[in-house]
Amino acid sequence: MRLYRVIRKPIVTEKTSNLEISNNCYSFVVSDDATKIDIKKAVLEVYWVEVASVNIVNSREKFKYGKKRGMQIKRRTFKKAYVTLKNSKDKIDFSVLK
Repeated sequence: MRLYRVIRKPIVTEKTSNLEISNNCYSFVVSDDATKIDIKKAVLEVYWVEVASVNIVNSREKFKYGKKRGMQIKRRTFKKAYVTLKNSKDKIDFSVLK
């Protein structure tokens, strides 16, 4: 698997911003078949920072009922990765790829 295809996009919300400040932990949407080792290598290659740990969360699909009777809308599943950096002074800038 190509390492540039492992990380799809960063997740930037209020909750993840608080995680970045307090725990030096960043979150990404990753491809469905990515492993922890692939994610660790991809972060090292793309952002040039050492990774201490990687935690993965699989989201389940959620159903929402539409306006018409019996109509169901399905939200897609995706895989999230929480990446904790080794050095507390390291930061990831999402606007610039190195």
